Amino acid sequence: MIKDKVIMITGASKGLGRALAIQFAKEGAKLSICARNIAPLRKVEEEIKAIGAEVIAIEADVSIASDVDRFVSITEEMVGNVDCLINNASIFGPGPTLLADYPDADFEKVLAVNIINPFLVTKRVLPGMLQKGSGAIINLTSEAGRTGYSEWGAYGISKFALEGLTQTWADELDGTGVRMNLVDPGEMDTEMHKAALPDCDYPLAQPGDHMDVFMYLASPSSDGINGKRFEAQEFKWNSGGHHA
Repeated sequence: MIKDKVIMITGASKGLGRALAIQFAKEGAKLSICARNIAPLRKVEEEIKAIGAEVIAIEADVSIASDVDRFVSITEEMVGNVDCLINNASIFGPGPTLLADYPDADFEKVLAVNIINPFLVTKRVLPGMLQKGSGAIINLTSEAGRTGYSEWGAYGISKFALEGLTQTWADELDGTGVRMNLVDPGEMDTEMHKAALPDCDYPLAQPGDHMDVFMYLASPSSDGINGKRFEAQEFKWNSGGHHA
């Protein structure tokens, strides 16, 4: 049910984005991936091609409208309209920092990447999805998007905003065949987690450990599921469409 679907993933050069790209490639999807740094993205592109999947890799900062336009235009021209967009690109910002000490420029940058980014990319891919009458958009959230944590700064605030963006847009898309949902991937062994919790001393999941919810939301099995929030580490699904 994923085979030949066009899957667009932002921030795909490392961590969860890379793991998602590899997993969708194994399922036979066509990948369009981007990141701000092209060198590590090229390595992911090579991994995907080695699997035998179709992929295009674009250097783009998706918090900049002109980069978004270029990324989506190239995708639509080379592989077709997007079936599933995963707004994965995100940054934590400065290490644990009180808001009173938070640099103004960093606050603005985190919001630009974590909330302006998914707004811009979603807005650009939606016309193609609406024309087809189908599509899936998956936004990546966090526990910090529901509970404010000291020293998590702009990151947690941006995830609160993303949850609001998702709920609002899901309501506006109701009945169109396009659906937008949230996934909290949980704690993972990533550079971002190290930035947020540098003294973490307990075992963490790997980025590729909990892919079921993403496969489900990208597939026709989730048609009609809109505006919901999922915990990746608690979700189990098989390609027969059953989940718990």
